[in-house]
Amino acid sequence: MRDGRTYAAIFALIAATVVAEQPAAAVLSIVSTVLLPGVHGRIGHLAADSHHGRLFVAIAGNDSVEVIDVRTNSLFASIHEVKEPHSVAYVESSNKIFVTSGADGTLRIFDGASLKPSGNVHLGNDPGAIRVDGAGQKIYVGYGDGMIGVFDPAGKKLGDITLPSQAESFQLSENQPWLYVNLPGSHSIAVVDVSKLKVIAEWPIPDAGENFALALDSEKRRIFVVCRRPSRLVVLNMDSGKVVARLPTAGDADDLFYDAIHARIYVIGGQGKISVYSQQTADLYSELDSVATVAGSRTGLFVPEWNRFVVAVRDFGAHSAEIRVFQPE
Repeated sequence: MRDGRTYAAIFALIAATVVAEQPAAAVLSIVSTVLLPGVHGRIGHLAADSHHGRLFVAIAGNDSVEVIDVRTNSLFASIHEVKEPHSVAYVESSNKIFVTSGADGTLRIFDGASLKPSGNVHLGNDPGAIRVDGAGQKIYVGYGDGMIGVFDPAGKKLGDITLPSQAESFQLSENQPWLYVNLPGSHSIAVVDVSKLKVIAEWPIPDAGENFALALDSEKRRIFVVCRRPSRLVVLNMDSGKVVARLPTAGDADDLFYDAIHARIYVIGGQGKISVYSQQTADLYSELDSVATVAGSRTGLFVPEWNRFVVAVRDFGAHSAEIRVFQPE
C-alpha cells in the first residue's frame, strides 16, 4: 500500500502536468481597437494627455493629427493645420499641443481645449522628435542637420543645442540634467548637459548602424537603443556608455519603450511584429514574446499612467488604419 508521501508525490506530478499543458498567458493582450477610417499612409509618433484621457496620433501620410478619446475608445477629433506631422507632444502645464510639421519645417502649437492653432515657429528643414521635461517646463525639438531647439510651455524659444550630426530619438534622464540623443549619422549617442545646452560626451555604438529608437531606465542607469543594421537591441550603461547587452530584435523598428512597471522593453518593428523583452537585472535580458502586427506599423506609445501599450497600425488592403491598445499581463 502506498503511504501518504507516495500519494503526495503522485498528486504533485499530476498537478505539474496539468499546469504544463495550460496555454501560456499572453504577454500583451488587446483590450480595445480604435478604427481610423479615411486615414492613409505613414503614421508618425504618438503622445498622451493622461489627465483628459486623450491620445494624439501624428499621421504623416494624411496631413493630420488624430485625437482619440481612450475612455470611449473612439476617434474624438482631427487636427488638419499641419503638413506631414512627424511627432506630437502634449504639455499639461500650458494645455498646449506641440506638433512638428515636416513639409514646411515648422513647429505648430495648438490649444489643448479647443484644438485651434495658437502658435507657429519656423525651425528649418526636417523637424522631428519632441520631448517634454518631467516638470513640463521645457520642450525639446529636434530639427535641421544637428539642432535641438528648447522652448517654454507657451512656445517661446529659449535656446539651441548644437549636435555633431542630425538627431533622431532622444530622451531626458529623470534624475540629472542630461539628454541622451541618437545620432545615426555618427553611429553614436550624444550626451547633453541641458543646464548648459552643451554636448559633454559622445559614445559610439560599435558594429551597429541606423540607431533610430532610444529609451531610458533612469533607475538602473541603462540606455536602450534599437539599430536597424543589423536589427539589434543594444543596452548601454548610462554613465559610461559601455555596451552591456545585445539581442536580436524586430526589423525596421522606429519606436522603443521601457516599461518600469513590468521591467520590460517593447520594440515596434515595421516588419510586422513587436519584440518584448524581460529585464532580469540591469545587465541581463531575454526575449519574452513576439507579437504580430502589420507590415509598415512601426510606431506606438507606452503610457504608464494607464498601464497600456498602444501600437499604430497602418491601413492595409481593405482594412482601415487603427490603434491597437494592449494591456501588459
